[in-house]
Amino acid sequence: MGQEWVSYRRSARMPVEVMRAHFEHHRYDLHAHEAYSFGCTEVGAQTFRCRGAQRTSAQGMVMAFNPEDPHDGHAVHDGGFTYQIVHISPELIGDVLADTAGKPVGLPLFAEPVLHEPALASALRGVHDALTGGESALAQDEALHAAVRAMVRLGAVTAAPPGWAPETRREDDGLRQVRELLHEHFAEDVGTARLAEISGRSRFALHRAFRDLHGLTPSEYQRQLRVRHARRLLASGRSPAEAAVESGFADQSHLTRWFRRYYAITPARFRDAARDQASAS
Repeated sequence: MGQEWVSYRRSARMPVEVMRAHFEHHRYDLHAHEAYSFGCTEVGAQTFRCRGAQRTSAQGMVMAFNPEDPHDGHAVHDGGFTYQIVHISPELIGDVLADTAGKPVGLPLFAEPVLHEPALASALRGVHDALTGGESALAQDEALHAAVRAMVRLGAVTAAPPGWAPETRREDDGLRQVRELLHEHFAEDVGTARLAEISGRSRFALHRAFRDLHGLTPSEYQRQLRVRHARRLLASGRSPAEAAVESGFADQSHLTRWFRRYYAITPARFRDAARDQASAS
């Protein structure tokens, strides 16, 4: 297509976000979402790391990320790729499945990050079209529910596969304290020596154990917490400059750089989308 572009929309009624984009040079940094994320590659191919392996999603394939699944991504070929992605909160997924079953059920687990299921790709396109094409609230609800049910029926597993969560990846008390400290002091400069002491490990052992557990190093995990906090501030109407300072970034340009690496849009554009959502509700 010769030019990168991004179309982004937040639902005014539901905790759902959709994006359609074409990338040739943009590279996602390693990050994870709090929501379930389901993508469909329309043109070209993209490659990404997820769960310890390199994956590729080519035309017609579907990507399925569980909440907190770290992944990155970039184009395979010079021509780039075009894709759609929808982010759905775990609470909404749970509501849809409970409504379908007539009783509360557990949240699904997607063991394979790449699926070749044309029906899933069609269902995801339906969600995007309903949310961006001015369809009625009823049509949007029906498209979303159909896509969630299709994803769970065709892509989810009923139990974790062997090796999904081995003993070595379980959180011990030391790693729990490190995680809690990072959450409590995400905007502060926290040294490795302090984290190592809390964990009862050497610096190298902490780095390796934390990465094995969360898929991110302590510094990557802290930066993700900062970006997420800035995201919440932006959604509430704060300026990018204010969000940057309050989240621990050096300045607005520092936040913008990492925000784009995670979400492919700028903080200002995200705030504008949040404002549009608020005015439409």
